[in-house]
Amino acid sequence: MKVFRKTGGLLLGAVLVLGLAGCGGGNNAVNGSAAPTKSVTGTTGVGESAAPSLSPSPAEPTKAAGQPSVSTKPTAAPANEASTKLGGIVTALRLADANSGWAGGEGWIARTDDGGKTWLKQMSPASTVQQIFALNGKTAWATLGSDNTKSLQLFHTTDGGTHWTETGTVPNRAFFHFVTPQEAFSGQAHTVNDGKTWTELPVPAGMVGDPYFHDANNGWAVTQESGKFHISRTEDSGKTWRSVMTGNSAGSVNGVVIRSTGKNDAWVELIGDSGMSQTSYSLFHTADGGKTWIRVLANDQAGSGPAPGFGMNEETKVPRNTGNSPGALYVVNPQNAFMGGQCLACDNTNTMGKTTDGGKTWVNQPGEFPGYGKQQIAAVDAEHVWLITTDASAPSVLYTSSNGGKTWSKVHTFSP
Repeated sequence: MKVFRKTGGLLLGAVLVLGLAGCGGGNNAVNGSAAPTKSVTGTTGVGESAAPSLSPSPAEPTKAAGQPSVSTKPTAAPANEASTKLGGIVTALRLADANSGWAGGEGWIARTDDGGKTWLKQMSPASTVQQIFALNGKTAWATLGSDNTKSLQLFHTTDGGTHWTETGTVPNRAFFHFVTPQEAFSGQAHTVNDGKTWTELPVPAGMVGDPYFHDANNGWAVTQESGKFHISRTEDSGKTWRSVMTGNSAGSVNGVVIRSTGKNDAWVELIGDSGMSQTSYSLFHTADGGKTWIRVLANDQAGSGPAPGFGMNEETKVPRNTGNSPGALYVVNPQNAFMGGQCLACDNTNTMGKTTDGGKTWVNQPGEFPGYGKQQIAAVDAEHVWLITTDASAPSVLYTSSNGGKTWSKVHTFSP
């Protein structure tokens, strides 16, 4: 078990990032079972980010007898001190409320309690923060590792970062989320002992990307065959899968992002082909377990071809997100979701759109921001949303909005 200390005795503990991308619905049955459940062991490695909504505060787990820990006494750090210490590309972001949240990067995790103006470093690991997830403002996890390893170190705090311990590993690089202080999912991996051991849940054959299990029974996955894709769900821990939507696709589905904020809720982003610094994609949403679907977004591009589920230049009457490539997807609840767009050939690369009615309508918000790296988006409701833009040759910058993205404030510039 590892703990981190700062010179002079101040613990640099880690904290969280809370965290989160059509076509007509079909009912073709697809029954699938993968390899039988087996134990998965993880080695030190890396993870991914994204973000569902905050969950109510569960009971705090009891610290095991004899478990080492280190105390910190967080105090507000001057903005210039925080800025000089929180350098490099920001790789993770999560909010606990409209003013408090966590960010992470290479060799650091920090917390803000003043809306992002100042940051207090809580942990100085030897590797990069890949994802932070929290059940509330005190109970949180962070995955750490380098970009060339499959599994990640998993760190856990139950007091907002005052004590931080290594609890286990995450065996893959999928989006991970905890549903209780002991139970979590990362793709098809499932733990019930805070990451100490993991088992694999069955998934359908021909799956593209990672599945998403909302809980131990309910999960979602995307499969692909020649000219078609299926969005499938399970209600029995992956033992059987059935297609709840089938779509025709002129191009391939090359990536999948799935988020869920309820057992019958699923947001499914399908990523198509790429070319000329452009990537096509589509976004679908169901709130009734797949009985009906809303075609939320369909972004085809001249250089990358049609959006999955649509024909090129088809009059779909489906909204387009701004930019010519997908940015980060953050789902707050079944009604509210934010999605960034990127235009890698533009001076101001980053934009954002949102829905507040489950995808029936889409609003592309004003605001264009520089930065050619990966976006970090986090939100607590339909109004309070944060965006961090990144770049390999410029500092990461935090922008916040308290009116759903209509106006933005530039509140913090991280160190180069």
